Amino acid sequence: MPRPPLIHATPHGLYCEAGGFYIDPWRPVDRAVITHAHSDHARSGSRAYLCSRSGEGVLRHRIGSASPIESLPFGEQTTMNGVTVSLHPAGHILGSAQVRVEHQGEVWVVSGDYKTAPDAAAENYEPVRCNHFITECTFGLPIYRWPDQADVFAELNQWWRANQELGRTSIVLAYSLGKAQRVLAGVDASIGPIAVHGAVAPFMPLYRREGIELPEVETLTKDNAQDYRGKGLVVAPGSVQGTTWLKKIAPNSLAFASGWMAVRGARRRLSLDRGFVLSDHVDWPGLIDAVKATGAETIGATHGHTAPFIRYAREVMGLNAYNVPTHFVGERIDREEPEEPQTELPLG
Repeated sequence: MPRPPLIHATPHGLYCEAGGFYIDPWRPVDRAVITHAHSDHARSGSRAYLCSRSGEGVLRHRIGSASPIESLPFGEQTTMNGVTVSLHPAGHILGSAQVRVEHQGEVWVVSGDYKTAPDAAAENYEPVRCNHFITECTFGLPIYRWPDQADVFAELNQWWRANQELGRTSIVLAYSLGKAQRVLAGVDASIGPIAVHGAVAPFMPLYRREGIELPEVETLTKDNAQDYRGKGLVVAPGSVQGTTWLKKIAPNSLAFASGWMAVRGARRRLSLDRGFVLSDHVDWPGLIDAVKATGAETIGATHGHTAPFIRYAREVMGLNAYNVPTHFVGERIDREEPEEPQTELPLG
C-alpha cells in the first residue's frame, strides 16, 4: 500500500499529520509553521507559531501578542513528533522561509512565496533539495520575466528627479510589508526627502533591527506634508489610490512597483503615471530554475497561474505535477497582497 502524503491540503490549510502541524494555515490551529508574515500566509488565532528568527518581529506585528512564537535560525532543525523541520531563506521579504519537512527518509519543501533574485531588503533565496516541492505560481506564465533591478531603480530615480523639476511629489505605491522596504533600500536617498505612509512606518524599525539598511524617513502627516510637496518621494500602500489624501501633496505623480507592471496596459488600467516592474515573487525563468534545483520529481503548484505551469512541468519537464488548492489568490494586479491594511494616512 502506498504511503500517504507527508503534507496534504485540508480545510485549514496544508497539514503534516505525522508532525501534527500546519504550514501557513488559513484558520486557527494548535501549531502553525509560518513561511512569512503577509496576511495570506500568517493568520492570527493559532495556539503556537514557528517562524524564522529574522521574521519573528514582523510576524509578531501581524498576529499580535496573544500567541507564543518560537523562532529558528535558517538551517537549524527542530523535531515535531519525530518529524524534522527546518527553515530556509525564500528571498520574498524579510524572514521569509521555505519549510523543509523530513520523515522516514522522505523530504518535502513548501516554498511559501519566494524569488530567486537577490535584493537589499531580504535574505537571498537558497534552493533546497527534496523529493517533493510545493511551489507558488503567482507569475507562472512565460510572459513574466523580470528586468535587472539595477535598471529598474535607475528608472525610478530618474523619474523622481524629473518630477522635482516639474514641482511634483513622487508617490510610489508598494505593499507596506516587503515591497515598501525594498523600494526604500534601492532608491537614491540623496535625491530628496523621503516619507512613508502610516501603514509602512511600523515595519521600518523591525527591518533595521535585523540589519537592513534603510534611509531615514518620516511618517507623512498633515503637519509635515509641505516638506515633501513638489520634491519628495512618498512610499504608500495601494489602498491610498483614489483617496483624498493624495490631494494634500498635489501636484503629484503616481507610480506602482509590481510585477504586474510587466503586463501591457496595466499602468493605464490603474490610472498610473508610471509603472516599475519590481516583484518579490519568482518570475517564469526563475520558477523553472528553482524547480530544477530542488531535484524533486513531484511538484505541487499553488497560488496564481498554476494550470499553465503544471502543463509545462508535465509535458516539457517530465515531472509529476498537480494543483494544491488555496483560499487565497496571492498577489493581484489591483492590490499587492490580499487583505492589505486599510490604515488611512493621518493627513486630516
